[in-house]
Amino acid sequence: MKEFIKTMPKVDLHLHLDGSVKPSTLLELASQHGIQLPTTNKQSLVSFMQIEDECKSLTEYLKKFDLVLPVMQTIEAIERISYEVVEQASFENCKYIEVRFAPQLHRNKGLSIEEVMTAVLRGLEQGQKQFGVISRAIVICMRHQSVEENIEVIRASSKYLGTGVVGVDLAGNEASYPARMHQEVFKVANEYHLPITIHAGEAAGPESIYDAVTYLGADRIGHGIRLKEDGSLFEVIKQKQIPLEMCPISNIQTKASESWEHYPLKEYFEKGLLVTVNTDNLTVSNTTITKEYETIAENFSLSTKEICTLIMNGVEAAFLPLKEKQQLADEFSRSFSKILP
Repeated sequence: MKEFIKTMPKVDLHLHLDGSVKPSTLLELASQHGIQLPTTNKQSLVSFMQIEDECKSLTEYLKKFDLVLPVMQTIEAIERISYEVVEQASFENCKYIEVRFAPQLHRNKGLSIEEVMTAVLRGLEQGQKQFGVISRAIVICMRHQSVEENIEVIRASSKYLGTGVVGVDLAGNEASYPARMHQEVFKVANEYHLPITIHAGEAAGPESIYDAVTYLGADRIGHGIRLKEDGSLFEVIKQKQIPLEMCPISNIQTKASESWEHYPLKEYFEKGLLVTVNTDNLTVSNTTITKEYETIAENFSLSTKEICTLIMNGVEAAFLPLKEKQQLADEFSRSFSKILP
């Protein structure tokens, strides 16, 4: 099974830029910009960037991001890290990625939103040319930021729709800042016809998923672990075939699910939800898309056919124009047909 998973083409729809910085890159950038780190030893630094075996909560998990953001404040650094995320995906035979980032978090040294977006898109484009991984961006609005700041992000994103940006997101403290607070923001996103994915059902209950779909017009749900707590909402998500971007290793680490025994991925999959498998944060979670599939295959005794279906769910859920999505689906189907009847 491991060799099968490694060789199969894959997609990653939920991949955070600032959670996927290579330790060696952090060391170099910090040195260049005179930023002090807890240690200058690469191996020691890893422990400050990654979640260890035990993590108490999502709050503790998110603290890992505090270390990398100070170095992600220049065009050169953002562009390099974006390029390297594509490179990391290529090692896993990942053929398509959607990399998400919050531009407002990269403006501490005066960059404009447009400069941040251009840097990310340039890095992704260079990575795509070098490594052959189709690479697109999802732009994040932060829950703790004002409606005005987030509308600014949406308006800027609309200018890049079709030229690298494929959607927008809402992330951050889910429990303290309910999605409905940003209804006005995503009304603007809908006016611009920007595809929408919302972090929901990870650190808050099914009401967060309801708000994301009802008030923000979510086309996809980031995580959605706690959907099972509301049967009627479950049926709505199933009927509308709203994809769930599940991130198994991260979801266990953040205690969104208490154990693999209780993790609902296979339950959702067998009940007809459009489940996709993703990494969330390559560095923070010490993961790859290959590792994610190996982990769920082992924990849920998945067959090769079920693995292929999950991968194709990711292709189906991609925020790509229909023609490009069909081309990707055809490519994947050809690969699978060589192994499956």
